[in-house]
Amino acid sequence: MKTQDIWELHADDIKYFIFSKVKDAVVAEDLLQETFIKVHTKLNTLKDEDKLKSWLFAIARYTVLDYFRSKKVVYETTDEDFIFEEQKLEHTEIDCLHGIIKSLPKKYRDPLFLSDIKGVKQQQIAEQLHLPLPTIKSQIQRGRKMIAQGFVDCCDFVINEEGFLVGEIKDKADCKMCH
Repeated sequence: MKTQDIWELHADDIKYFIFSKVKDAVVAEDLLQETFIKVHTKLNTLKDEDKLKSWLFAIARYTVLDYFRSKKVVYETTDEDFIFEEQKLEHTEIDCLHGIIKSLPKKYRDPLFLSDIKGVKQQQIAEQLHLPLPTIKSQIQRGRKMIAQGFVDCCDFVINEEGFLVGEIKDKADCKMCH
């Protein structure tokens, strides 16, 4: 597997992990770059490609620790740092949501993720991304609409008369986003 392929598959997940630790979008982007430089130079040491994601998160975790050490900031590791997404047998709405979010354009995906997944206040997101607050609010709203449309397109959900998204998840093989 090439570094470019790994980047395309996992860069967003690694970036969100790093951001969850450093809470600064610019620093997270820098640490993501450092992580992938390490991945590129050490890719030949990966013995089992089935453990790629765990290996990537380990490199990212140590890159974050190095960053905190260089800044003389104490970083507490948690059990969460050592838990990695395993292949799920059951296909859920979360699988579809993950695929839909990953397919969003970056300008909508990043503010939406920070706001709705990480719980960061919109004003703080505007400051971190160096964008005006109205722009962030509009990007988050558009991102939410794109997610709803993603469920309509991917999973054949419908938006009912009250404006709610309704439907049932199909088998993973039938989903257009997450198979």
